[in-house]
Amino acid sequence: MLRIGICDDAAAARLALHSALERLSPGCACYEFSSGEGLLSWLDKHPNTIDLLFLDIEMGQMSGMDVARAIRAQDQRLHIVFLTGYADYVFDGYAVRALDYLLKPLSMDKLSSVLERAAHELENDAPETFSVHNSDGLFRVPKRDILYCYSDRRQVHLIARTAEYTFYDKLDQVEAALGAGFVRIHQRYLVRISAIDRIEDSAVFLGNLRLPISRANRAAVMAACARGMLEDF
Repeated sequence: MLRIGICDDAAAARLALHSALERLSPGCACYEFSSGEGLLSWLDKHPNTIDLLFLDIEMGQMSGMDVARAIRAQDQRLHIVFLTGYADYVFDGYAVRALDYLLKPLSMDKLSSVLERAAHELENDAPETFSVHNSDGLFRVPKRDILYCYSDRRQVHLIARTAEYTFYDKLDQVEAALGAGFVRIHQRYLVRISAIDRIEDSAVFLGNLRLPISRANRAAVMAACARGMLEDF
């Protein structure tokens, strides 16, 4: 399922594009933004939430090109498609690696082609991810960015490099979904093996962060770390 952002200061244009996307890509998740500032603020709080962004160039205080530059300073992954009424900006898009340009009024054939291209690029380039679904939305978190997870009552807290996510699930099910690159160090803690820096009698360390290791799990953790070291050679 594609997660698509639409950033345009014209409400009618957002609605028209949203409707067209739902026809061409049923089941896609669409997020609408009326300004570049609002989009950047949202992306800062919700990284890795959008796969494809349709971005109007001619907006109010912050142009779409300025927004794209700000995005690229933080995110090289997001696919950006510019929306514009003029062809003058085409060459400017090379600096921010735009996927494509769509001239207004939008052509359904061109829009369909862009969606197919974006889906193909995402399929080829996407790292392995873990899906988190909570009240804020649907997030695909790259497994390589996950540091550890811990359970608290009926909730799981996932700690990644740049964000934290809380959702309802069982840690056993999360462990099964994440697979071989993770190890259970405690009844309540699951850690990415390659994030472990050292192991002591009652704790593992991720940098300066100390997490408890149970006596029952210690041998399995040591074995998992040993296998991980061998795979690195």
